[in-house]
Amino acid sequence: MSDKKKDKSRRAFLRTGLTAGLTAAAGLGGGSLLASKSLGTGSSGKVKALTTDGRLIEVDADQIEVKPDHENIGRKESMIGLTGRKFVMVVDLALCKNARKCVDACQEGHYLPKDHEWIKLYYMQDSPRTSPYWFPRPCYHCDNPMCVSVCPVGATYKRADGIVLVDNERCIGCKFCMTGCPYSARVFHWEKSEVEQPDVEYSPETNVPSEEGTVGKCVWCADLLRKNKLPRCVSACPMGVIYFGDMVEDTVTNGMETVRLSALLKDRAGYRHREELGTSPGVYYLPPVERSFTVESGFEGQDEEIIERYKGHVDKK
Repeated sequence: MSDKKKDKSRRAFLRTGLTAGLTAAAGLGGGSLLASKSLGTGSSGKVKALTTDGRLIEVDADQIEVKPDHENIGRKESMIGLTGRKFVMVVDLALCKNARKCVDACQEGHYLPKDHEWIKLYYMQDSPRTSPYWFPRPCYHCDNPMCVSVCPVGATYKRADGIVLVDNERCIGCKFCMTGCPYSARVFHWEKSEVEQPDVEYSPETNVPSEEGTVGKCVWCADLLRKNKLPRCVSACPMGVIYFGDMVEDTVTNGMETVRLSALLKDRAGYRHREELGTSPGVYYLPPVERSFTVESGFEGQDEEIIERYKGHVDKK
């Protein structure tokens, strides 16, 4: 190990996600699921689970196996990903009120400074005659990612399970990927992070510890997916804005309910941001109709810095 890496700060290993991941040991036909908050045990000692063929069943709590934690995954294994999976995210714009819990959880879980946001929240208004709304934007983990095609050293790559990662041990800081990404989803580490980093071996699945002069981005919490847990942004959102799941199993959950992906997109007119670019994003959006909150409520209780960030948009209304 280099002296540079030996000098990284000492701290406890990465904390686990907020939502426990469960895999049924029996009766599920070998299928697993990403756990939701509604899948916890009740007074009856039963756990509800959605099988891979779409059946909602109940099993005894003692039939549930909690998957053990994994050590940090290195580059070779991180390039393979999870076999038989194709991850997908759905964002319900009707539920978002700029609570910013998704941002906080992401920054805490990946030891990011406040000015490094892997998931951003935009104040959007499509035209002068339409109403504004809040728009969360993580990395889209595109099926045809421009960031991968322009990287000259193979530091950024896409896995078979849909996730796009960056290996900062290969990254030379050329920023070609940042220029190539049409969604501005990448962040450059201009200087050593002020946030104390854990003393662990580097993993592309967490992008931790971060390295000065390299690029970081949303990783869909690939480390938690290996433990069958939801990404941190999904678990942290108090409104259930973000659904996450598997296209192969055709199921997604926001931690409160588990639904069919195909039905959700069809019934709610799901779409992908800037589809015309041909990048085939792995994130779908549900239109902001019949919203649960007024857009103005997104400013309540926010720090002055956050309010100032959107002030220009508000003044134009």
